[in-house]
Amino acid sequence: MRTSTADRYARQTAADRPGIAQPVPVRPVPEQPWGKILLGAALTFVVLLAGWEAYWRAYGVTPGINNNSGLWAMQRRRIDAGEGDATVIVASSRPFFDIQLPVWERLAGRRPIQLAFEGTSPLKFVEDLAADPHFTGRLIVGIDPQVFFQGFGLHVDALAYARKESPSQRIGQWLSMQLIEPYFAFDDPDFALETVLARQPWPPRPGKPWPSQVRRLSDHEADRNTHLWSKVADDPQYRELARNIWRQRFQPAADPPPAELRKTIQEQIDRTAKAVAKLRARGAQVLFLRSPSDGEYLAYERRLFPRAKTWDVLLAASDAPGIHFEDYPELQGYYLPEWSHMTRAEAARYTVALYGVIQRDFWGTHTAATATPR
Repeated sequence: MRTSTADRYARQTAADRPGIAQPVPVRPVPEQPWGKILLGAALTFVVLLAGWEAYWRAYGVTPGINNNSGLWAMQRRRIDAGEGDATVIVASSRPFFDIQLPVWERLAGRRPIQLAFEGTSPLKFVEDLAADPHFTGRLIVGIDPQVFFQGFGLHVDALAYARKESPSQRIGQWLSMQLIEPYFAFDDPDFALETVLARQPWPPRPGKPWPSQVRRLSDHEADRNTHLWSKVADDPQYRELARNIWRQRFQPAADPPPAELRKTIQEQIDRTAKAVAKLRARGAQVLFLRSPSDGEYLAYERRLFPRAKTWDVLLAASDAPGIHFEDYPELQGYYLPEWSHMTRAEAARYTVALYGVIQRDFWGTHTAATATPR
């Protein structure tokens, strides 16, 4: 008896095999032009991928290295691999964006190790270095008042990642940096499809506001040298978006309860003082740095984190020196488009000035050599 096409591809059920043990049902694959289907799917994928890439390039995005825990771990390993006497920077975003490593290298003859992370208090990283006998160098600790004194820890899990990073993760990080990140502009968490969809102006839900998350602000290089994304300075609409996101924090309604804030501030100071004491006991030098801020951001910091109750107390408790931008004319007057970070050109100029202050007043015996920022 001849089997029809419909019967040939019908899936058998238990009712078709009464009294027989039921094996895994078998269903023949229909004959199709699979080569053409595969080619069509591949072409569709390429077209969609090219369209997504073209869209973000038109927006002003260029390919670059992603700043993640794997990239941070690569720099952290340098200390244990023989560079324990290096200058190391731990901070949140301001020293991360504003200290330009190539400029510093031309001045000092050696590149610092950049271990800062945006949105993250450096305290955990200071404690990590304090517990690491390999580190005996110079440590610049950036103090962005809101982030540091409230103990924000957006990327603090980088420490655990660096300790447990597997060989496959290291290989994956290397492959991504070689084959993907330098060539695809869309390969950035801020432009991931799920992120783009999540920040669309969906209808509001009662009791469920849609706060704007911090958007992309920076460009990164393989050694974590970082600078402000030019779009923040050059695109008025994007710059205003960045400012409006900061403004969400400036509202008094967003302030933490005063008693809770005082307790948190004191905890951060006490822990920092203990870590600094460990570092100095084995000969490491520690220098605190309060980088410039401006406009509404500076007004907010002065209101919620007054210098006399935060910065001054921190220096006294840790018995360590510090550089506050308000004390040095050469560290003032820079253009900060969204009140918190400098443009790339200004950051290069600032690095020269900062290095000069450090050499003159803290770590050097001679005036820093002149260099042309780039």
